[in-house]
Amino acid sequence: MIVVAGESLIDLVPHAEGTGLAPLLPRLGGGPYNTAVALGRLGAPVAFCSRMSTDGFGDALLAGLHGAGVDTSLVVRGPEPTTLAVATVGADGSAGYTFYAEGTADRLFELPPSLPPQVRAVALGTCSLVLEPAATDYETLLRREARRGLVTLLDPNVRPGLIPDPDAYRKRFSSWLPDVSLLKLSEEDAHWLGGVPQGPGAVVLTRGGAGLTVWTRHGVEVSVPATAVKVVDTIGAGDTVNAALLHALAVRDALSPHALSALDADGWREVLEFAARAAAVTCSRSGAQPPYAHELGGS
Repeated sequence: MIVVAGESLIDLVPHAEGTGLAPLLPRLGGGPYNTAVALGRLGAPVAFCSRMSTDGFGDALLAGLHGAGVDTSLVVRGPEPTTLAVATVGADGSAGYTFYAEGTADRLFELPPSLPPQVRAVALGTCSLVLEPAATDYETLLRREARRGLVTLLDPNVRPGLIPDPDAYRKRFSSWLPDVSLLKLSEEDAHWLGGVPQGPGAVVLTRGGAGLTVWTRHGVEVSVPATAVKVVDTIGAGDTVNAALLHALAVRDALSPHALSALDADGWREVLEFAARAAAVTCSRSGAQPPYAHELGGS
């Protein structure tokens, strides 16, 4: 089983082009949430670990997890509101966000005493590792599970508007790297962080239309092109890459730190090509709508 820990939220996505205020459509979202849903749609055993609101948005988010086959036994509910993210979509389909997260449910997340014994990997990232007091508990979860031998995936998915002290965040981010098995970041993340970091067992860089590249601690470097597609928007594309990477590694029995380090260039090429195909499907749809296994063929 793979556990995805972090926030869920509602993306408010523009529905029409043109001048003036476009109608905003609510979409289920949040980086970790999208990753969990994508894993469920791909058929991977996955659980979501978070605190979610008991409001109507929270009910819809929980239903979305159930619809994707995601285990919600690690979800705690609370009366606080659901986080909102207002999206703006550029002419090239790229998305920007303004967050409304003060006093929301996920910020009161508390470290669970343990994870189920069948868990092989934990994925974290985005707002949940920024917004306190929950960020400290998510960080503790990352360190605890790494040190008991689980694969850990970190996707910083940097949102500068949520980070009041960039230098302090960069220092904290660097402190996580020794406990990260697989770091996935975008070119925008790498630029904001000051370059592609070293330290994790493997680093996957997403380069938009230029594809994906991986560097491993043992000297493997592989790049694959993006899968050609008409882009509607990029919402959820990086989250889909997270899920596709973990799913493809699990299929190859590489969800352990040792097996991950032993994966050769051919294996990584197959993993990245699968992730590129999965992300392309998400980009072809409005909002975070990751693909189902039957839409992708083999992994």
